[in-house]
Amino acid sequence: MAEQKFEVKGTFLMGEDWMPYTKVVEAPNENQAKERTLAVIGSKHNLKRRYIKIDAVRAV
Repeated sequence: MAEQKFEVKGTFLMGEDWMPYTKVVEAPNENQAKERTLAVIGSKHNLKRRYIKIDAVRAV
């Protein structure tokens, strides 16, 4: 299956504030795009998944 580009928008906890983010990821489907976004942001900012909120996912 071909990879599509998805734009994922949401917020993550940085200190005491929720910071907005917009990420474009390549994934075969919407659920995989969510998983990859959680993995990338969690890894980069050393956050657990409960501190990352996904508000919207759309194909680009």
